[in-house]
This record gives sequence, C-alpha cells and structure tokens, in this order.
Amino acid sequence: MPEEMTAAEPEYAAYVALDWADREHAWVLELPGGKKESGKLSQTPEAIDAWAAELARRFGGRPVAVGLEQSRGALIYALQKYSHLVLYPIHPSTSASYRKALFPSGGKSDPVDADLLLDLLVRHRDRLRRLQPDDPRTRKLQLLTEKRRQLVDQQTAQTNRLTDLLKVYFPQAVEWLRPLDTPMSIAFLQRWPTLPQLKKEDPEVVRRFFFQSGSRSHQRIQTRLAQIQQARPAIEDEAIVGPCVLMAQALLKVITALREGIAALQQACQEAFASHPDAEIFSSFPGAGPVLAPRLLAAFGSQRDRWNTVEDMQPYTGIPPITVTSGNSLQIHFRWKCPKFLRQTFHEHAGCSIQHSQWARAFYDHQCQVKNHDHQAAVRSLAYKWQRILFRCWKNRTPYQESFHQERLLRQHAAAPALPSNRRSGTAGSNPVHFQFKMVAGFSKLSDATS
Repeated sequence: MPEEMTAAEPEYAAYVALDWADREHAWVLELPGGKKESGKLSQTPEAIDAWAAELARRFGGRPVAVGLEQSRGALIYALQKYSHLVLYPIHPSTSASYRKALFPSGGKSDPVDADLLLDLLVRHRDRLRRLQPDDPRTRKLQLLTEKRRQLVDQQTAQTNRLTDLLKVYFPQAVEWLRPLDTPMSIAFLQRWPTLPQLKKEDPEVVRRFFFQSGSRSHQRIQTRLAQIQQARPAIEDEAIVGPCVLMAQALLKVITALREGIAALQQACQEAFASHPDAEIFSSFPGAGPVLAPRLLAAFGSQRDRWNTVEDMQPYTGIPPITVTSGNSLQIHFRWKCPKFLRQTFHEHAGCSIQHSQWARAFYDHQCQVKNHDHQAAVRSLAYKWQRILFRCWKNRTPYQESFHQERLLRQHAAAPALPSNRRSGTAGSNPVHFQFKMVAGFSKLSDATS
C-alpha cells in the first residue's frame, strides 16, 4: 500500500462532499458529532473564495476534508490553493457503483450524490488517496504531454476524415501523398484540390513542387507524373465534387492549425523537460526520444514516496492483467479500467524499445515465437519488464545503462537452475524478476554481442 495512505492523517474539523456541476455544486458538510449541513455553491472564483474563507474562519484554519468527483478540472484546481482544505478525489465509477448498491432503482439527484460522496469520505476514507500534487514544473510537464497527445489524436481524426473525402472524388491523391497530414500533402491539395485541375498544370511545375517540398527521389517524382497523366476522375458529378472540395479545404486548414499547435506544445515540452532534474534519467532509456522521455517522466512524477514498491504502482498503470477468482474458476484478462494515457505511455515506449535494445528485442521475439502471443500482448509483457527497470532507476535517481542490464541478465542466466518444462516464465503474471534467458529466443545472438 502506498506510504501516503498509511501515514497518519490530520484531525479534521469537518468533512465536506461536493457534487460538482458546470455552474452550481451541491455540498454536504458533516461535523465530528454527526450533524449535517447542506447547500449550493456557484462555479465562480468569487463564490468559491468566499465559501473557502468561511470554512477557514468557522473552524479556525483547522484542516477540512473535502471529497469530490474530480482529480483534474476547474473545481479541484480552484480548491487547491486553500491550505486548510485537504482534497480527496473520488473516482466517478466508485461513486456510481456505490449509488447503484444503495439505490437499485436508479434514482439520482445532486443532493443525494453529494450525500453518498460524504458517506464514502467519512466511512471509507482508508480506501481513498489524499491529493498531494507534484511540484509545479512536473505538473506543467504532465499537462503539456497530455494536451499534446490530445491534439495528435485530433489531427489523426481529421486526417482520417480527409482521407474518406478524397476516396470519394480524388482517390489517387491518397496514394500519391500518403501520409496526408504532411506539409507537402497539405500544400499539394490546397493548390490542386481536384484531379482535373492537376492534369491541366504543366508537368514541370508539378515536378518542381515535389522537389522543393522535400521529395528528392527522381524516380518517384517521374512515377507520380506518369500516373497523373494516366489518371481518370473517380466521379464528375459536380453536386458531389463541389461540397467535397469545400469540406476538404476546411479540413486542411484544421490540420494545419493542429500541426502548429502540436509543434508549439512539443517545444514547450522539450523546454520543461530539459530543465527538470530527472531529465537525464528518462533520456537514458532506449526508445525514449523527445516525445516519450517527457511522457515517462510525467508518468512517474517527482514524489518518490508515492509508491513503496513497483508492485504498488503497476496495477494503477493498467499494464498487468487482472485476475478474477471465484470458487474453482480463475480468469486472467486485460485490465480495462485504468488511466488510458498512462498505459499508452508505457506501451508505446516498450514498442519503441524493441528497435533500440537487444534484450528487449530478444524478449519480444520470445513472446511472439515461443509463447505465440500477438504483437500487443507481447509489447504489454515487455512494458511490464520495463516498468520494473524504470521504477528502480527512478527511485535510485540513476540513469539506465544497457550494458549493465545485459550483464545482469547474463549473470542471472548463468546462476539460474533449469526450469520445469510446464512452468511459465517471463510474463506479467509470473515472477517478473526472474527473466530466464534460457527460454528467450535470440539469446545466443545477444550473448555473442555482449561477450
């Protein structure tokens, strides 16, 4: 269990639960003797400040426990600046399940929800985690990486919409310009939005456009020019082509704006990451480039007392599978409920590490070739291994060294006894410390490279 959950908590002067909404929040307050009060709180800085100041005046500045269904957002950000308020974020699914258990009919109202949150806060506080924000530079990096990824997802969505449109009236462009979200592709479609307009252009102008846009392969340019001359319009119905072209031009502007936003956020990420004291640690990992290294740092944060062991952290990330037992039945399946961006960070790093780490490649090949796992399952198993290494380097404030880790694995291989043929090893469900290279495909190649 994390240290902060077992540490002694302050003696609270009162307990408050807030059922937040867009404009007005329902609140319920309970005093230590059991007396309750309730009311409404407007979502304005002035109203929140007056409400928090009244709690400080009423209870002499003593700590007040506040439970609410937010870990991020306007309300919890507004409450963080008050030192006498100790915040307990409650996951929405927790309160929803609690409400369903007490009200099977499905009845719901804001005052009732606030009362249920208060009940969770007062009676089940040992199951909740007090909000202890990271230092400002780490929190800034965390938000920068998440906002950047949101724009990347938006760019992907808008590019897919553009692809669907082009397949209707200009399908050749999809093949000639793939990927469609590059500056060259955007400029091409803005200049020649339809095939007839492109065919009317002087081939030398088109050739010069490709060359100046960074496409320097003479053979590829010649192939494109020949295909342009031979191409025929997919449709010629202006009732369809006209609206599609207008929509495509609008999407091109959106994609351009998203690209600029992503570049600005990436620049801010790199600046925030470079100034962070843990930057050297996370830059040292194979596959952790300018995008993933800041995300890994943001995933761990700077509070090294948040997790006592890696086993405390890993279930929260969603990488390990979940085990469900009942009587004689046993099921192990994918963990659905977890912070998706956090799981994505470790999964993507593991996938990138395959191209930069010999032992990671050997482990991945073993998962695919020997255990017959598909790509995603193999990468998750590798991510589980990387998490343990990342955690130890983070705890010890030590950069990763590939040669040191390989030598350690070779020593384990030399000292480890042969395993029974029916015993599984190297998966997220087994003991993760004993990575037996005897069972890993490609070990001989790794052994030769490090000898």
